[in-house]
Amino acid sequence: MCQPLVRARYANSCPAEVDVPGWLALVAQGRYAEAIEVHRRANPFVLVCGRACPAFCEQSCRRGEVDEPVAIRQAKRFLADIEMQCPWTPPRVEESRPERVAVIGGGPAGLTAALRLAQMGYPVTIFEKLPLLGGMMAVGIPPYRLPRQVLNFEIEGILRAGIQVRTGMALGRDFTLDSLLAPSSAPQAGGTEGGYSAVVLAIGAHKSRPLDIAGEDKPGVYPGVDFLRQVALGNPLDLLDKAVGVVGGGDVAIDAARSAWRLGASEVHLIYRREHGQMPAYREGIEAAEAEGIIFHFLTVPIRVVGDGWVKGVVCQQQALGEFDHSGRRRPVPAVGQEFTMDLDVLIPAIGQETGLEGEDGLEQKRDTTLVVDEALGTTREGVFAAGDAVSGPATIVHAVAQGNQVASAVDHYLRTGRAEKRVTVPGYEVVEQSFNPEEYAEARRPSFPVLSIAQRRGNFEQVELGLDECAIQEECKRCLRCDLEWLEEMQLPRESRPEQFVRTVEIAR
Repeated sequence: MCQPLVRARYANSCPAEVDVPGWLALVAQGRYAEAIEVHRRANPFVLVCGRACPAFCEQSCRRGEVDEPVAIRQAKRFLADIEMQCPWTPPRVEESRPERVAVIGGGPAGLTAALRLAQMGYPVTIFEKLPLLGGMMAVGIPPYRLPRQVLNFEIEGILRAGIQVRTGMALGRDFTLDSLLAPSSAPQAGGTEGGYSAVVLAIGAHKSRPLDIAGEDKPGVYPGVDFLRQVALGNPLDLLDKAVGVVGGGDVAIDAARSAWRLGASEVHLIYRREHGQMPAYREGIEAAEAEGIIFHFLTVPIRVVGDGWVKGVVCQQQALGEFDHSGRRRPVPAVGQEFTMDLDVLIPAIGQETGLEGEDGLEQKRDTTLVVDEALGTTREGVFAAGDAVSGPATIVHAVAQGNQVASAVDHYLRTGRAEKRVTVPGYEVVEQSFNPEEYAEARRPSFPVLSIAQRRGNFEQVELGLDECAIQEECKRCLRCDLEWLEEMQLPRESRPEQFVRTVEIAR
């Protein structure tokens, strides 16, 4: 149950290896508790991912080849609402173990790793720099996408696995890797204790990258991650009737722009160096920002912040498309003589994030500040593993969950054997038979989803997406083409089979 799952051919493209057809079939039959349990085997964040997941599974859904993909995320959202009526206590699946594990960072990767290790029987303590758990789920995704009571409910369930938590504790300030890995009998500075047998670094990427242009140190320039964090912690900027510019094309930029609009900005400009179709933010967020009146400026690059003291504007350089770069996209190049000044009161750069990790002995980092790890997610320091954005760079919640599962398995194997090895796990399968005639849903179409009107969104952070009712969700799940059953037939496996997990390990050379 706690092992990381390897994607079978029917599991679509979920990075966390969730058995999507399986739980959809259970929802279609009204077997909600079983559906949630199937989902949690691979991803404990049912409530969170029902609201804030990019739904990679929908991008690979076989139904999308016929008409439109099944509304998988909306179905998960429905499950989440059902779940909040029945708090979850994670089951213990292994006997208690003596080795203690420290997890540094309480975001999705850290919480997932801590949960899996606790279920395996290890005493686990999470050390979190912020005053609350959740990482970027809590201080990076605004409540209009992920309400705080929903996130907190999910975290409380995970902690019922027996995980200890110490918030307000920063690596390098309040404790070090040396202090955690020291013998428990040795006195430690900062009130921490040693005696941990392994450490998982899941510190995320909470530091905004600078623009590296003149004037960006002026008052009125606020890094995107810092801006969203202050909004989440209840200390938003006063943006009433101010002109705001946001630089970037990712999800942080989109959320910063939409948050600024909700805080009363008179106008919000989003400045992006490439074309509309090349924005890395997810389509739903871009479309919502456009509907809310965010003004987009494509093929535009800020080159200088102006103002005598406080920001008064930003000088921008219009771009043209040049030769193709290594990514296969045409590289933006300056259009000669096409500079203009955008009058602004506040500028929010959101062009990327870094780990902000400095000065920890034995840890090697790449140029982008992510940690160097081997195939088992072991760092260059013995007994220290890493997962999430600190390894991959800024990614999604579900990617972080996948690495949380993987690193927990790696730590467990290390503590049991003393060896750093990659574990490859092929899961068993279980079949949920059809209880209806799928031909009856050949002409069924994906429903439209209710949302708050634009007027209702202004001045508040109320959740924008509204859920579908039970009947609509069950009918939508019946549109699933059940590619898992096709896989069984192709592999000539009997439907009653459920083989045990097969695990093999590959030794990692240190």
